[in-house]
Amino acid sequence: MSDRSPYAYDSKVEGNIIFTQLDTAINWMRSNSLWPMPMGLACCAIELMAAGAARFDIARFGAEVMRFSPRQSDVMIVAGTVTYKMALAVKRIYEQMADPKWVIAMGACASSGGMYRSYAVLQGIDHLIPVDVYVSGCPPRPEALLDGLMRLQKKIMGESSFLEQKKELLASI
Repeated sequence: MSDRSPYAYDSKVEGNIIFTQLDTAINWMRSNSLWPMPMGLACCAIELMAAGAARFDIARFGAEVMRFSPRQSDVMIVAGTVTYKMALAVKRIYEQMADPKWVIAMGACASSGGMYRSYAVLQGIDHLIPVDVYVSGCPPRPEALLDGLMRLQKKIMGESSFLEQKKELLASI
């Protein structure tokens, strides 16, 4: 990894200019304007709602716009027990989300099935869709979800967004 900073600030120039790379600027915009798709399936959804309330204020991290349409969201928060009956709906909603998209598994049930070791419960949402961040707890506190959101923001900042998203454009050049 290089020792260079992904951006530079030059205060000697009138107007205070910031120099950066395209990937860094795109990732900064993406990480600070996440639009969550809440998949509240059980008791963890109550804590997800609390994270959006005034006390914990998920809006501080740019994720206040909860979208209930998969076409308008870019991060799915799976909160609670995923049954096999609901699993296909979760997968369909995930597939309808536009790229780039990320998933947060909130709680023990979404991460590993939790205390429900039965034939009706999916033992972790990662068997169905790729998960980027796991938030532990039963149910996890809103602070834990906010920590998971900050970890997702760090992950997004490390991606090479332009090169990964525009492979066909670069191939034609």
